[in-house]
Amino acid sequence: MKTKTQTRTNGSHTVKSATRSSKSSKETLEDIFEGTLKDIYWAEKHLTKALAKMSKAAYNEELKDAFDTHLEETERQIGKLEKCFELLGKKAVAKKCEAMEGLIKEGEEQIEEHDEGHPRDAALIGAAQKVEHYEISAYGTLRTMANVLGMTQCAEILEEIKDEEAVTDVKLSELADKINNLACEVDEEEV
Repeated sequence: MKTKTQTRTNGSHTVKSATRSSKSSKETLEDIFEGTLKDIYWAEKHLTKALAKMSKAAYNEELKDAFDTHLEETERQIGKLEKCFELLGKKAVAKKCEAMEGLIKEGEEQIEEHDEGHPRDAALIGAAQKVEHYEISAYGTLRTMANVLGMTQCAEILEEIKDEEAVTDVKLSELADKINNLACEVDEEEV
């Protein structure tokens, strides 16, 4: 519920008091849902640029392929989010996602701070998995809200995207096992 400040005069004193609007909790949840949907829409659109940079920076071919595959998947996910907006009868509009902006910046820093090779790939995987965990959480939250609001089709779409993000996270973990070992071998060679 939203709170409004109401000002009235009581004799010689001005009194401010809080009053609550009559907006129902369902309407408020719909507002939160729509805002969160706009947030993840922005996040996915900006992630496409970051994934292209990460692919270009990756040393390991399997990692390059994983970033390229996830880029294609992210582009399809953007279309799925646009379908959710359509189901809501709303235009697909993005709202800046501060969290994703920070995560993308962290990935860019890994590229700048490390020389090309297995150690930088390990750092890129770490940055990418942080993004995946954020997305899994965001899509789970959105799916739950959509279910509560009776938006069954949106909930199904959001669950599908969440599952895709989880699969990507597992693939990155499998790659991390290989690449981290390769990075250790590089470290040992330098000693």
